[in-house]
Amino acid sequence: MIGVSERKAGSERIGLPSAGPIGDLAVDLLSGCAEDAPPWPELEEEAVRLLASVEDPVVDDDLQLALYICFELHYRSFPNLDPGWEWSPALLALRALFERAFLEALETELGAGEPVDPRTVGDRLFRLEAGDEGVSLSRHLEVAAELDEFREFVIHRSLYQLKESDPHSWAIPRLSGPPKTALLEVQVDEYGGGRAERMHSVLFAKTMRKLGLDDRENAYLGHVPGVTLATVNLMSAFGLRRERRGAIVGHLAMFEMTSATPNRRYGNALRRLGFDAEATDFYDEHVEADAVHENIAAHDLAGGLARQEPELAEDIVFGARALLHLEDRLGRRLLGAWEEGATSLRQPL
Repeated sequence: MIGVSERKAGSERIGLPSAGPIGDLAVDLLSGCAEDAPPWPELEEEAVRLLASVEDPVVDDDLQLALYICFELHYRSFPNLDPGWEWSPALLALRALFERAFLEALETELGAGEPVDPRTVGDRLFRLEAGDEGVSLSRHLEVAAELDEFREFVIHRSLYQLKESDPHSWAIPRLSGPPKTALLEVQVDEYGGGRAERMHSVLFAKTMRKLGLDDRENAYLGHVPGVTLATVNLMSAFGLRRERRGAIVGHLAMFEMTSATPNRRYGNALRRLGFDAEATDFYDEHVEADAVHENIAAHDLAGGLARQEPELAEDIVFGARALLHLEDRLGRRLLGAWEEGATSLRQPL
């Protein structure tokens, strides 16, 4: 691999952050041309060695940031990067190592779930939602958060909300029949129902501007911790793999089912802090839209897919469980930091 001074120059040229040696490895690779990628055995040896020292792959800052950067090449990527990296065998193999470390650790952390009856997946998801005992981040923001805390919360969410729905849309060409129709019904609303100014990502950018934040995609990539990035990486890992189409559907179903009440609270929080309807538009939109979506997502989408492809039932439920688990870890990170009077960000603003 290239030397330290060359690596620094390369990372500055492409403007990508790193949180440690795993990130350095990925950024070092991406700072050159895809055609000049080093031999895979050389990359693999270093990556395996670095991954062996990661204590908690599910939320590790270094691993999750490097994985996020690799996944981002399949969305709108980053300026100054060789487009050839998106399908570079070396980069894909490196990403697969990062991905495997993350998902295997997550599966171990979640443990085996109960047997799943494909005929009752929709009801099963509602029982999971009802039995969720995760911390209530939304309640704290509604009644007690100061403006600085709410701004930090929005920064954490910006890594997903500025690309809202895109990870779930990878499932569209992988479904057929009624489940596909149900997915499209949800996604059309997420993308503004044909009105670009009502796309949810655009509404979120408006909220960011009202809060005095930078609304450029990935503007805060170097500030958020691994637990935040893990919530987005989970969607990309599921969405980009056809074999995990059940998991991304289960994730979306639970996402919609658990959205309306928190978003009502977030809107209330901004009103309590003195903000107007322009600032709360994103959250108010979700209260109405997601209340309609939850039954479609649980019964028509997730339940419909399980009935159509019964072998996917367990992975559908796994996707839902994974979302609840990572959201709880993220909520605990934020609330724990704020209780100590500290920032929840990896790097303060």
